[in-house]
Amino acid sequence: MDISGKHFIVVGASGALGSLIARGLADAGATLTLAGRNEHSLNGLGIDGAHVVTGDLRQPDAPRSMVDKANADGGRLDGVVIASGIAAFGSAADVDDDTVDDLLLVNYLAPLRLTRAALGVMEKGAVILNISAVLVETPTGNMAAYSASKSAISAFFTAVRHEARRSKIRIVDVRPPHTETGLVDRAIAGSPPKLPTGLDPARVADRIVAAIRDDETEVASSDF
Repeated sequence: MDISGKHFIVVGASGALGSLIARGLADAGATLTLAGRNEHSLNGLGIDGAHVVTGDLRQPDAPRSMVDKANADGGRLDGVVIASGIAAFGSAADVDDDTVDDLLLVNYLAPLRLTRAALGVMEKGAVILNISAVLVETPTGNMAAYSASKSAISAFFTAVRHEARRSKIRIVDVRPPHTETGLVDRAIAGSPPKLPTGLDPARVADRIVAAIRDDETEVASSDF
């Protein structure tokens, strides 16, 4: 895909990884709609010409509103990058129902809704990319609910990839290893286990932009 001149929405654009992906796309010549919860943080990225849309992905209507705004901003929508997500830790027995609900809302249902909305407005050659996690490949104890939320969206993307072949829309599942974004330190429940030093977010963001450019459909943890 020639990124130059294409219009993308980056959801979770104010996060450590989302902001780097947004800058990488802008540097490659894309125009952007930046989506997140905090308008000040999105504007603070300082990406020239970028549009901004805010919303809470826990709300059922927010994903479609974001996609509709991006489609209007660019006059079309060539790409969706979903870099939003939350983490939680604890055994399956100990994690409470509210935490499980939040994990599924943000990590599974929101990307699902974003994808469904985008498929309704995108044309041939467009791309939808979601960042899941290495946990999809190796579900881990004391992260059962978190692993399940990421595995669910990865399975959804695998199935939709087959469905979207006829419309020539590329569906990309990205499963990076542990990355030093600070996400585990902002967990909504529990305490993270001791983890080895993760990858540099800039390296991961560059790899994701390359996957968009090079027409990849899957980026496994071993591809980083």
